[in-house]
Amino acid sequence: MHANEQPPFAEFMGMTITHLSPDRVTAELPVTERLTNRNGTLHGGALIALADNLGGTAAVANLPPNASTATIESKTNFFAAIPVGDTAYAECTPLHRGRTTTVWQTKITRRDGKLAAIVTQTQIVMTQSGG
Repeated sequence: MHANEQPPFAEFMGMTITHLSPDRVTAELPVTERLTNRNGTLHGGALIALADNLGGTAAVANLPPNASTATIESKTNFFAAIPVGDTAYAECTPLHRGRTTTVWQTKITRRDGKLAAIVTQTQIVMTQSGG
């Protein structure tokens, strides 16, 4: 498992990783018609999927050898809608990097810089011995 190898779902949604390091992962997601809700703005589930992918990518970038990770908790606060035709910009940074769990915060903004959401997620670190 390598952090720079993105899952098929991320590609399907149109996510692009723009920066990848153990301390920071950024991405962009163009808001296309297929990702909108009834109001013509980015669907909350798509926004959460963007953040979850970044948190997982950041966690993978910090894994010890022969380990894997999975999301075990996620919380989202929504602040502003992102309309179709705009782009969601996401930045994921660590809040905690422990031996058995890591906690990540992803801030998502619109093109105009307005904060759209903050997602906090916990990732479990699973070793070959079972975690």
